[in-house]
Amino acid sequence: MTTNTNINVLIIDDDEDDYFITSDYLKNITGKSFIIDWCFNYSNALDEIKRQKHDVYLVDYRLGVKTGIDLIKEAVKLDANAPFILLTGKGDKHIDEEAMKLGAFDYLIKGELSSEKLERSVRYSIDRAKTLNEIRAQEKKYRNIFNKSSDALFVADEKLCLIEVNTAFSTLLSCEENFLYKIKLSELLTDNYLSRKLTEELKHKGYIEGWQAEIRYKKNQSKQCILSATKEKTVEGKTYFQGIIHDITLIKKAERATLRAEKLAATGRLVRTLAHEVRNPINNINLACEHLHNIDKSEDNALYYDIIDRNSSRINILIKELLNSSRPSEMQLKENILQSVIEEIVSIAKDRINLKNIVLQVEQPSELINIYCDYEKLVIALQNILINAVEAIDHDEGRISIRIKKDSEHAIIEITDNGSGIEEDKIPRLFEPYYTSKRNGIGLGLASTLNIIQAHGGSIEVSSEVKKSTTFIVTLPFKTM
Repeated sequence: MTTNTNINVLIIDDDEDDYFITSDYLKNITGKSFIIDWCFNYSNALDEIKRQKHDVYLVDYRLGVKTGIDLIKEAVKLDANAPFILLTGKGDKHIDEEAMKLGAFDYLIKGELSSEKLERSVRYSIDRAKTLNEIRAQEKKYRNIFNKSSDALFVADEKLCLIEVNTAFSTLLSCEENFLYKIKLSELLTDNYLSRKLTEELKHKGYIEGWQAEIRYKKNQSKQCILSATKEKTVEGKTYFQGIIHDITLIKKAERATLRAEKLAATGRLVRTLAHEVRNPINNINLACEHLHNIDKSEDNALYYDIIDRNSSRINILIKELLNSSRPSEMQLKENILQSVIEEIVSIAKDRINLKNIVLQVEQPSELINIYCDYEKLVIALQNILINAVEAIDHDEGRISIRIKKDSEHAIIEITDNGSGIEEDKIPRLFEPYYTSKRNGIGLGLASTLNIIQAHGGSIEVSSEVKKSTTFIVTLPFKTM
């Protein structure tokens, strides 16, 4: 390539006389030094172009069977960076337009050639090629940033329809990239109010910054994200929008887990205090009742002694349940087959399922999934979820599905019912001790389930649509923490 003031030129022409004429024009250009090479053969010319040692190519239109247009086409496929100037014996507008369209930088007629015209064309072509190469390099750099970014990046038209997204965007929404094109950005937001506000803000203010929103493609899993976007204009004045979506689903999940743990810890402290304060007077009542019963053997008072005794025992049982739900479960971990755990909970709930004519579907991989767990306690935890699913169905077309799958580090159990669903504002409270929507419930089942799952190093997530369905997703590590 160019060294100091030397310009490397390759003349590609099958006519030797024309080569000498063109060379003389170049040599007569003042202020510049040219190193000139010649190729009269099409295939040899391609070999020289592959070496990329020249600053400019002067290409004759006619090269035997093939043309200079054919050569430029081949060179473009080879990503040749140096400019091409097409030379022809006579002017032809069609050839001129085709050459420029394919990538030629200029078009010169041999009969009108002069040192001045050639100098201007070479200088212009080299300068323009340098500018375009710099633009391509910048575009490639930013294109790599766009494509390889771990955050979801997008470009949308003036109607907020997506026209370009990166790989992270399609990964975030769990769908193929081409499915997203022409979908409006606002349609991905699950909150209708935020969706309308997004359109209004971008239209009137021209930007949004740091919006927290839940997005989802069709019925795929929703994701908690931070969204930013700005309005821009093309050189032609057309409006478009560009933006970034940062996935904070895992952060939000960790926050919820931490909040639940803090609530359980606070509740545990309260329960232990109350248990201590309640058990002392209950023990005194039992002792007094036993003493009175020994003194008074009459049948008239026996009924009352029995009532006191039964209710005292009931209070003690409740206190024991409360303490068990609030203290960390002690695990006896052994290697077990997850499919066996699922078979056990299905067996336990089978009668209830059949009595309500519920269709149960179990999807599981053919290969066995081995996990370290406390078999009995994990059965209790998953059984609570399955029983809740059964009780949530209050119609004659009940369906429950249990799906088992795994990723590289976790076993995943999804239990879905088509019952009454759970209102969105109630989902965060599901695992709180003593919170229940059941008439006769005490709210310890799911609290105990969460306690057991967390003791296994796992997590629980819930998604629900009122009057449609509810899904509990239990994730357990293959190896405990």
